[in-house]
Amino acid sequence: MTADPPHLGPRLQQIRKKKRLTLDELAALSGVSRSMLSQIERAQTNPTFSTLWNLTRALGVDLSELVKGHSGAHAAAITVLPAHFTPEIRTADGSCLLRILSPAANAGGFEWYELMVRPGGALVSEPHPAGAVEHLTVLEGALEVQTGDEETTLVPAGATARYPADLPHALRNTQETLARALLVVVL
Repeated sequence: MTADPPHLGPRLQQIRKKKRLTLDELAALSGVSRSMLSQIERAQTNPTFSTLWNLTRALGVDLSELVKGHSGAHAAAITVLPAHFTPEIRTADGSCLLRILSPAANAGGFEWYELMVRPGGALVSEPHPAGAVEHLTVLEGALEVQTGDEETTLVPAGATARYPADLPHALRNTQETLARALLVVVL
């Protein structure tokens, strides 16, 4: 006699909603399509191990918590994720790399990134929601910041710029070396 497979859909939906993520947000964080997520949550399809792995990494839960409902073990006080678990976003031209350092549960509230911009590269953004503010701390090189109609400001290594992000804004590397920074977005 074989046991029935675990009911992953309702558990996945419960965890997603607890973390206040929409299907679209979880799709963006996990790389699993919105339609596939919907089918999994409605128990219309069984996810592959790879899909489960991507979902648990995006949700910040152990696979056993999703499969069994609760691992039964006490959670470790310190969680260390290998570098290859850090999601990355690249601009279309490849000149900018954003490594998403904040947990998936923070999406849409308080997010932080490691930003690397090649010489001549730019990260150009449309306005974020009203009241959004970005905090840019340059670690290496220098970046130019522009927001709305304000003049461009050069931010050197070691300095922090804070600026409204609910206007069109851009970060540009006009220097001849790679720029590396921490970018915190408060929405």
